[in-house]
Amino acid sequence: MCCVPNCRLTLDRPPVTSPRRPEKGGVVDGEATGEPSDKIRARVEDARTVQRKRFGHPNTRMSPKEIKAHCTLDDECQELLKMAMTELNLSARAYDRILKVSRTIADLDHANPIKFNHISEATQYRSLGRQFWL
Repeated sequence: MCCVPNCRLTLDRPPVTSPRRPEKGGVVDGEATGEPSDKIRARVEDARTVQRKRFGHPNTRMSPKEIKAHCTLDDECQELLKMAMTELNLSARAYDRILKVSRTIADLDHANPIKFNHISEATQYRSLGRQFWL
């Protein structure tokens, strides 16, 4: 557990994070860059709706049986994930977590099945989390 009173964060399960570069101009100059917040919000709400329809809860709560049913991978994706597991020395729990995050990324893209770029992005988040957490 965390050393902060009443904190429920466990040290062996860091949140998925991504480092961010400072804005160059953009918001500081009054020019918004990137995707607008309302469009992002709509994609997230759509993904949550898909997840609720699929099994009544968010992807983070998928059981092993649900992972097997809803996180099917083609050969190229399986090879990428196998390589990541070996190169990054990841555990079985990390494997499941990458699949869950990949499923969420695919839901945000309105894609089924999970594609190579979804596995790649989820693996990068996992390796970034490890890099900055340790």
